[in-house]
Amino acid sequence: MKKPQKLANEIKHQIEQHIWLSGEKIPSIREACKNYKLSIETVLQAYQLLENQGYVKSKPKSGYFVLPRRGVLGSDQSHKKAIKPYPVKISDLLYDVLQRAKDPSIIPLSSAFPDPALFPHQALSRSLANASRQMPNNSMLTNLPPGSESLRRQIAQRYQQQGLDVIPDDIVITSGAMEALNLCLQSCTEPGDLVAIEYPAFYGVLQAIERLNLTAVEIPTDPELGIDLDVLASVFSSMDIKVCWFMTESQNPLGYSMSNSHKQRLAELVNQYQIPMIEDDVYRELYVGHDFPLPAKVYDTNDYIMLCGSFSKSLSPGFRIGWVVAGRQALKIQRLQHLSTLSSSIPIQLGLSHYLTFYSFDNHLKKLRKTLKDRKLAHINLLASCLPNSAIIKESQGGYFLWVELSPSISVERLYEEALKKNISVAPGIIFSSDKRFCHHIRLNCSYACDEKMTAAIQALALLITNME
Repeated sequence: MKKPQKLANEIKHQIEQHIWLSGEKIPSIREACKNYKLSIETVLQAYQLLENQGYVKSKPKSGYFVLPRRGVLGSDQSHKKAIKPYPVKISDLLYDVLQRAKDPSIIPLSSAFPDPALFPHQALSRSLANASRQMPNNSMLTNLPPGSESLRRQIAQRYQQQGLDVIPDDIVITSGAMEALNLCLQSCTEPGDLVAIEYPAFYGVLQAIERLNLTAVEIPTDPELGIDLDVLASVFSSMDIKVCWFMTESQNPLGYSMSNSHKQRLAELVNQYQIPMIEDDVYRELYVGHDFPLPAKVYDTNDYIMLCGSFSKSLSPGFRIGWVVAGRQALKIQRLQHLSTLSSSIPIQLGLSHYLTFYSFDNHLKKLRKTLKDRKLAHINLLASCLPNSAIIKESQGGYFLWVELSPSISVERLYEEALKKNISVAPGIIFSSDKRFCHHIRLNCSYACDEKMTAAIQALALLITNME
């Protein structure tokens, strides 16, 4: 099959699977050249084939847009048909992925955490030892929820320096970000309530929704722009959404970071419809560039956004310390925490406070961001050199994940099993939604150095993908 026809078939499949809806703009010729590693002439021929077959229409100086299909609902109706509540049922494959990632003999491309070698373990150990020695006898009582006053004050100071007006009393310390996120969700819902989430979404969202017996409403996302805010506005106006849960920076799994204008509109929608929002902000410290990105919370005028953060992705996964800037929900979240875990570890809270006092967290972050940026680029270059042309690497700024779209002929469940036989673990796309829509996508962790062992693993994975087409 010639390259133009192959590309045309690929995009036709995407349109038929409602990845591109009627009226939406498909990737520009330049973007398609970059994504598919093809010449301008090849892409142009493919788009002309699509136009001749009635799939797209060219608009001068604007690009190519998807046409309504016969027997297929138009754009607005497609959204109404596709965007509907459903109970979440987590795939058993997710638990297998999480278990296998613990095996030290496996190359952990499926891991949700950065390379452990990137963290300042010695400095953290010294801080924990010092804090434990100096811990007053009444620490267990004085550091119950909302948590260590000194740690909350240091977190508030960091937010103030970033332009966000947060005071220590707004903050509740939790056992990692997942507890913060779960407590926020629990504080706003009752069983059966509707929760708006991203599509695809971090699997922790799906686990929380299933555990609390809630109902998900998935909002489509763009790998570059993020959440489809027009669809979100439509959902807010037509459904009884009790809360929404979104990532606005280095989203997991796609990796996108929303622009400030999109974050502002998101916050405006939340405030307009008075729907609480949980902002999962665990990756914002891992940005690329000189300007510190702002969370959507900055634009929250009426305190509807609960901002959840963590040290797990930036300093120490093992310490399991997170927090939520809870605002009006702070007291309710504290009560829920009392009923569940009581509090996060007191010595570790004090140890982190000691580290933030006597060591330079910002110097560590500066080095970490540079290393992650360099390693992500190395992974992209390596993958581009050995993956088949049909694979599309969704490049993104910040964070340490890569979302890769493979040929529709590939089953990622089979790829996952075959890769494990070679001691390589990948995160199959199907664990990021409750359906099997992303059955030919994988998420890869690119925080590890592309040394000889990693290079051999990626080349072996690429060969598996090539042979499965």
